[in-house]
Amino acid sequence: MTPLSDTARRAAGLLAAAALLALGNTATQAGENAAQLEEGKQLFVKGAVPACAICHALADAGSAGSIGPDLDELKPGYDQILAALHDAPGAMPSFADSLSEEQMQAVAAYVVSATRGD
Repeated sequence: MTPLSDTARRAAGLLAAAALLALGNTATQAGENAAQLEEGKQLFVKGAVPACAICHALADAGSAGSIGPDLDELKPGYDQILAALHDAPGAMPSFADSLSEEQMQAVAAYVVSATRGD
């Protein structure tokens, strides 16, 4: 086996450090994502007023509401959910004054994740 030059050793060290940083960032993002999804589920089930689960069916949330669309069937996209939370389509109330933008984003992320929506 040929010994590595100083330049090769430095390059290998930099690559290893970059790989560790990337893994750390991925773990942090995964943790933040999990926390956002948990917050979104909590808001969907009971935290929002009125709770989304009252009107919408969503198996992951254990809800069987029939006033609004069945979200498992609809599989709405993230932007579609945010627009609905803001603009209050049909009989749905707007949540723009009762939930923060971050909370609405959490609900949207949760519903997309739970329904495998777009």
